[in-house]
Amino acid sequence: MRLMFIRHGDPDYEKDSVTEKGEREIELLADRMQREEVSAFYLSPKGRAQRTAAATLARIRRGGVTCGWLEEFVTPVRLPDTGEEHLIWDFMPSLTDRYPDLYVAGRWQEVPFIAESGVPAAYARVCEGIDGVLAAHGYRRKGMYYEAAAANRETLVFFCHFGVTGIILSHLFHLSPVALLQHFCAAPASVTTVYTEEREQGIASFRCASYGDVSHLYIASEPPAFSGRFCETYDDLTERH
Repeated sequence: MRLMFIRHGDPDYEKDSVTEKGEREIELLADRMQREEVSAFYLSPKGRAQRTAAATLARIRRGGVTCGWLEEFVTPVRLPDTGEEHLIWDFMPSLTDRYPDLYVAGRWQEVPFIAESGVPAAYARVCEGIDGVLAAHGYRRKGMYYEAAAANRETLVFFCHFGVTGIILSHLFHLSPVALLQHFCAAPASVTTVYTEEREQGIASFRCASYGDVSHLYIASEPPAFSGRFCETYDDLTERH
């Protein structure tokens, strides 16, 4: 099985849609996706993801299933010193250095300011959502792997967001989502591709073949958007700090 996670085009968060640049990006994405053989499409309910999906689905005259658990992962935590609300991909390096368990798969949810927040429940909701979809397509979660009850070469496409994709990948790969979200960034309209590997009969695990691929933008000389990144150098005040 192949899973493709697509981040929405360059976002206009105020309107929950995409910008003019985002419109160009999603048409270039549709150029790419219309050549894919896809078994099913799953969509975030958010407007920017729906608009991104619509560009592809209109081309191929297909529909998709909207899933509430695919909306962006915006459950906040309160930082221990200031009480300020932050998302789990927006921690300063000095904070993660003080709480190294944030990077440990089996312990990140036990860090006090994570455990006291709504993050564990929200994380479980996403994990249950993706496991439900996979089970419907023949792969059932069992401990650290998936039972290949009906192994297949289907392609499932998810039009969603940067944050929730990191949450899903952390579940599939048995990693801390904090580590993934702090150190990986998928540009708008990018494609992340994951495959199953059934090296032992009836046992499937997942491996990422490409993360945040924007080759369809580069081919058309459309530069990737900055959204999701922070300042490359501290003295550049034009970039997000």
